[in-house]
Amino acid sequence: MGRITLDKVSKSFGEVNVIPPLDLTIEEGEFVVFVGPSGCGKSTLLRLIAGLEDVSSGQIRIDGNDATSVSPAKRGLAMVFQSYALYPHMSVRKNIAFPLRMAGLDQAEQDRRVKAAADVLNLTDYLERRPGQLSGGQRQRVAIGRAIVREPAAFLFDEPLSNLDAALRVGMRLEISELHNRLTTTMIYVTHDQVEAMTMADKIVVLQAGVIEQVGSPLELYRTPRNVFVAGFIGSPKMNLIDGAEAAKHGATTIGVRPEHIGVSPTEGTWKGTVGVSEHLGSDTFFHVHDTGLAEAMTVRAGGEVNLHHGDTVWLTPEADKIHRFDKDGLRIA
Repeated sequence: MGRITLDKVSKSFGEVNVIPPLDLTIEEGEFVVFVGPSGCGKSTLLRLIAGLEDVSSGQIRIDGNDATSVSPAKRGLAMVFQSYALYPHMSVRKNIAFPLRMAGLDQAEQDRRVKAAADVLNLTDYLERRPGQLSGGQRQRVAIGRAIVREPAAFLFDEPLSNLDAALRVGMRLEISELHNRLTTTMIYVTHDQVEAMTMADKIVVLQAGVIEQVGSPLELYRTPRNVFVAGFIGSPKMNLIDGAEAAKHGATTIGVRPEHIGVSPTEGTWKGTVGVSEHLGSDTFFHVHDTGLAEAMTVRAGGEVNLHHGDTVWLTPEADKIHRFDKDGLRIA
């Protein structure tokens, strides 16, 4: 259960075409992440799957059944929102059980499902507390618990970690990934953070202006981006992109080199430049090198012990077999 198919699905708001017709298949049990910049249509696409927005054209199928006109409550999906959407006057137990009460399940079944969800999410000790007595991460777990008890065909997450601080986001990323491993239920996850996408997904769907730019595993997108947009969006720090005469030497309009695929030397290399800002992250250091004769500053990843300072002269050399080439339309050259 949990295979979702979009066949020529589109969405317009009046004269504005937010999502041109697109095709996408999400297989049963996959963890699929929709990623892209703000306004790219990823949340709208999720809401179309959930039934919270009506499609303008096309068909949505869930486990082979046409769900295009089916109400959200009858699609067998459970959505977790960015805002948690908890009832502040209810205990954690009652918040988690709320959809079961609405569905008319008997008390014994409610108790069984709530206990199972609380055990999975480490919420057993908090069942009698109210949301205001919980941390942000705990409140998010309650929201996820409320989705789990519905035993859905798929979970839909709409930027669920955006309200958490950096440390909590990392912890919740791990918890949601572990939850997927335990439940093996289809999950569709929306984020603008490509680090979340890379670390959590089985399959990433990269969107720009409602158009799917590429679908693939995290490493596929990282190693073989199909166009300049994906190349520049996937990866942290992002790929260095170079146009003009330097790209023409490689038979391309644009070439790309990731920061970790550039060697640094104090004496010789391909591009001579000056060290600007350095970002020391312990095991790694990222140098931003200017005055190379290229249009943009180059970002270089080096070991944490590399001893370079602002204003130092360095030579940069890209690894020849790690240079990505793109044509005048921004498409990858094989």
